[in-house]
Amino acid sequence: MMITGLSGNEIWCLAQKDIAPGGLVVGNSVHSQGFVRGLTTGLKTFAGGELTDITNLIVEGRHTALKRMEDEARQQGADGLTGVATDVKRLGNMVEFLAIGSAVKRPGKNQNLFSSACSGQDLFCQIDSGYDPIHFVMGNVAYALGAGGNIWAAFSSMAGGEVDALSGMINKTRHLALERIEAEARKIGANCIVDIKTSIYPFGAGVKEMVLVGTASRHPALGDPERPFTSELTGEELWNLTQLGYQPLRLLMASSVVSLGIGGGIKAFFSSFSRGEVGSMTQLVYQARENCLAHIRDEATAIQADGVLDVKLFVHDMAGGMLEVLAIGTAFKRNAQVRTTLPQLPPQAIIRDRSTFFSSDLVGQSQNLHGFTSGGAE
Repeated sequence: MMITGLSGNEIWCLAQKDIAPGGLVVGNSVHSQGFVRGLTTGLKTFAGGELTDITNLIVEGRHTALKRMEDEARQQGADGLTGVATDVKRLGNMVEFLAIGSAVKRPGKNQNLFSSACSGQDLFCQIDSGYDPIHFVMGNVAYALGAGGNIWAAFSSMAGGEVDALSGMINKTRHLALERIEAEARKIGANCIVDIKTSIYPFGAGVKEMVLVGTASRHPALGDPERPFTSELTGEELWNLTQLGYQPLRLLMASSVVSLGIGGGIKAFFSSFSRGEVGSMTQLVYQARENCLAHIRDEATAIQADGVLDVKLFVHDMAGGMLEVLAIGTAFKRNAQVRTTLPQLPPQAIIRDRSTFFSSDLVGQSQNLHGFTSGGAE
């Protein structure tokens, strides 16, 4: 009997590409949280930035879980995996690294087991656009501000405006994750990574992990670039872009950390008691967004992109009167050689599957069997 995490829409879409559903597969690796806490002890005494011991621990745990999941898929006679997700769970005083996905069968197409981070519907769109999946890839970085970083930021932020030291550090850690997912893809011969998802999780006291996951793929019309092309577009967005004769170039990210400063903070505090706009805060957040967009524009110009689409802006309160604004988007350019197989997407590839199970006890624990989210380990 087959027990799968794929929905009816996903199964239908995959069948159009001669891909049959298989069973749900899981891999895990459990570590003592005491060991993790030991690694994080005293981190706040440092200046901040990447914590390589923690990064390596998470990489080892996640990859061990992924390998065990793939071994289970091979035991089922699968040719591939889709909907692959990796997560970190806290189990009492233990930390569990978890990987889960749905096995599929694609006879005669791949000699090696392929794996994909995307849903069955997104995979259908990617294959129809010429992107052949090779392997699930990941890039991550564990980082902390540290006491030194906070002290320096405090002095730097007295006058208000952008805190260059923190902006530089956070931008560096964000791009480290991107460089690492590109390195994984390049190592297995991929020329692009599609359907990249970006997540930031807490991992111990004062520590966060940023992780990028995606599907390393190969498109015959994209050649062999020094850096694999990267995209966070959904499957249907990628299909539409391809149908118009464009290809994704690179996932772009930019952060700007700003502070109200002592004077601005006091003024904003008193202004908050009266009704109306707090002008200093309005201008501060506006300027941070403009800084991020300027970085995105400069990087897109440097790689000769025709434009940047699907740009999203996030604002994060870092406490201490500081805010981080993060911008993410995908640069693209025209390529007359890319094209879709179908002239139009079927409805099943566009319809989003709705949730049918709801429980307040499981909020933050899982969304579905093969596409979960988590609050991470603490």
